[in-house]
Amino acid sequence: MLKVTGSAMPAALSLFPVTVFAAAGDGEKEASAPLHRDELSLYGAPQQTSRYAEREAGQLEESVATLRKLAEPYTGWCQVTYNKIRPKVQSVVGFGNDTYNYLKNPPQDFYPRAGVIGFAGVLGLFLARGSRFKKLIYPAGLMAVSASMYYPEQAAAIAKSSGDSMYERAVQSYAAVEKMLSLQSKAGQGSDSGPKP
Repeated sequence: MLKVTGSAMPAALSLFPVTVFAAAGDGEKEASAPLHRDELSLYGAPQQTSRYAEREAGQLEESVATLRKLAEPYTGWCQVTYNKIRPKVQSVVGFGNDTYNYLKNPPQDFYPRAGVIGFAGVLGLFLARGSRFKKLIYPAGLMAVSASMYYPEQAAAIAKSSGDSMYERAVQSYAAVEKMLSLQSKAGQGSDSGPKP
């Protein structure tokens, strides 16, 4: 029989070792050494002696693992490509949604203006018979003129920005041509500057 003394003690005193008396059996001596509650089998969980053994992989699992190892470089490349393309696709989708919302609730007189601008492009194609250069310039020019009549502020802003960029490119090309000509003239003078007989 097992008898635990001190079980009615206050909570602070229950943390101290408790004397446990066990009934003597078969003429053995009683053990009087104090034991903690955690040392008793009644208050603790028994030790687990089971071990986890992994089962061996089958032929199907090995072939799937081999296939995954072979496909790993390609999946990495696809992931990198997807991460590069994703923002562009999202911007195109956003532009499409904005265009759809704009066309769903267009401003007043939008469709008649778009019709006139489109008709100007078709008229440009009709007038530009014969030359490929005319087929590019006439429709684009007539559409730009008709669009600038309906949207003058936007046309002015586009003309200003494109004019500034054309001016910068003209200055850069002029500087490049001037540099090339100066290098050619120096090379020509260097070969002619030898002693004359």
